[in-house]
Amino acid sequence: MNLNKIKYELQHILSGKNGIGQDAVIQTIANHLRTSQRTSPVAEEKHQNKTKEAERLLAFAQKNNLIFDAIDEKNYISEGAEQKVYNNDNEYVLKLNDAIYYASWEDYFNNLLLHNYFFSDTAYHLLGFYIKQDTLYALVKQAYIKATHLTNLEAVKIFLTANGFENTKNHDYFHPYFGIIIEDLHDENVLTQNGILYFIDTVFYIKPDIFWQ
Repeated sequence: MNLNKIKYELQHILSGKNGIGQDAVIQTIANHLRTSQRTSPVAEEKHQNKTKEAERLLAFAQKNNLIFDAIDEKNYISEGAEQKVYNNDNEYVLKLNDAIYYASWEDYFNNLLLHNYFFSDTAYHLLGFYIKQDTLYALVKQAYIKATHLTNLEAVKIFLTANGFENTKNHDYFHPYFGIIIEDLHDENVLTQNGILYFIDTVFYIKPDIFWQ
């Protein structure tokens, strides 16, 4: 495994380069946010800008016909603190996420890009945005994974450790060379189908001082 090459690829992806398909859509929106405001690595400052980010996202989405008018509530499956999940023809699920876990919307889009790089079999496809009860949500599509067995969390740990991630606490991991954090990898966010692990809900963060070195 060439860590330098991987880190270079990740830096290019998050800086808006080398994107194809759905990654290009995510990068375009993230770049729009970056070029329309001064970004800050400080979480407190990012939180202060988040409302303005949402306003810019809404304007961008309206201009580019990326606002979805309705989600069929009959297809509702479940929800957690961060998102609502809907069935989509048993092949995909639709997820509404308001980026509550992230200091900024840009951080949320970085999460999507990192997930798609590491776990392409459950890649997020950003379809657009949806407004529900005056809250702006990103609308993404993802392959529907039906679990056949309970996930062995020790197997998750072994898999991530083999790929350079260190278990920091509970279900959280950190890659010291990439400067990447993955959190909340419990058995509802990592499913097992026919002996294969599928990471369906990840929460990625970067440590900028390490990631951009």
